[in-house]
Amino acid sequence: MATLAEKALEQGKGILRLTPTWVPRSFCVPGRRIKLHPDDYYVLGGERGGIDERWFSSTTPAENGPLTGKNEGLSHVVLEDGGEEVQILLKDVIDELKGEIIGDRLWNEYKSWPMYSKFFDNMGPLPHHIHHNDEHAAKVGQKGKPEAYYFPPQVNNHGGDFPYTFFGITPGTTKEQIKECLKNFTKGDNKITNYSSAFRLEPGTGWDVPPGMLHAPGSMCTYEPQKASDVFAMYQSLVNEAIIPEELLWKGTPEDRKGDYDQLMEVIDWELNTDPNMLETRFMAPVPVEPLEEMEAKGYIDKWICYRSDAFSAKELTILPGQTVTIKDSACYGMIMMQGHGKMGVWDIETPSLIRYGQLTHDEYFVTESAAKEGIIITNESATDPIVMLKHFGPENPDLQLD
Repeated sequence: MATLAEKALEQGKGILRLTPTWVPRSFCVPGRRIKLHPDDYYVLGGERGGIDERWFSSTTPAENGPLTGKNEGLSHVVLEDGGEEVQILLKDVIDELKGEIIGDRLWNEYKSWPMYSKFFDNMGPLPHHIHHNDEHAAKVGQKGKPEAYYFPPQVNNHGGDFPYTFFGITPGTTKEQIKECLKNFTKGDNKITNYSSAFRLEPGTGWDVPPGMLHAPGSMCTYEPQKASDVFAMYQSLVNEAIIPEELLWKGTPEDRKGDYDQLMEVIDWELNTDPNMLETRFMAPVPVEPLEEMEAKGYIDKWICYRSDAFSAKELTILPGQTVTIKDSACYGMIMMQGHGKMGVWDIETPSLIRYGQLTHDEYFVTESAAKEGIIITNESATDPIVMLKHFGPENPDLQLD
């Protein structure tokens, strides 16, 4: 008898339908651009904070402290079993079917799906913070976390309170100056962004953020592909007049080194942070996969939007109105609909305007490697509205060959 994972794979013909995965953050104020119903942003209760993230294709648990809900941050697969809709964890499907889902290349190397993506939707800026590299994250039983940003026009009808992101440390700053900021964390505003530069955020573009780089994300709604980890530490003590708890300064620090400011300094990749050419080395404008005229003649436009990291990559795929196309990729991927409606394989795809907490949708899917290689038939059923979807891939995408 077929297992639920096998049934899901068969029913979707290699494409798994996923549920919306909502994640609250106690230190954030929702920007209200991720299509959740206005009554539901605080549905988990005030002490959990507002929901300002939706996670995609996630097998990574959210690290939200002792109040974290069961399976928080984990994507579920929807299937029919015995005439009823049931849900199982994407993680369990991948653990059972292995290379049938993510391909033998990824399974043999990682024994898991090693990335996920999300919408991050905050009304204000986040504190200057850092994600640990593999070496430092391993000290607290986690993996390092490179990430990337893309600002989809469809969910950025407004820029929020501060659509600028601080990246890195201004060249000429000394390590002693940064260390003094960290020591002043509990004395009010530690003024660490005095030593950083902010860049204005532009919809339809993105940034690459390797581990070890300080960054204070701005208030645009952000699509964030990243490595499968939720490790971080907050290095700024006051942002938007909100006090950051000191426990978040030491988050990601091993117990035997908490209180040791040298440990916090070791997490900083100094050369990366003081790069004088940040715009040249970290900014990402979309790059067409093929010449635009050739793709438009075929009925679609495919662009790389995240392409500077070996840990993941992402594309924005547009299917022109009224077109039916076959799209091939060499690797599995998760996807989220941004605009339009139609068919993708056996599934309906649509872009909801409003989603209740707990409601199922037809806007998020996971495409197995074999199905991606065979080719996915996508039909845009509108005569006027393009289909736009964002696709997130795992490490070392074989198709990513940029000059």
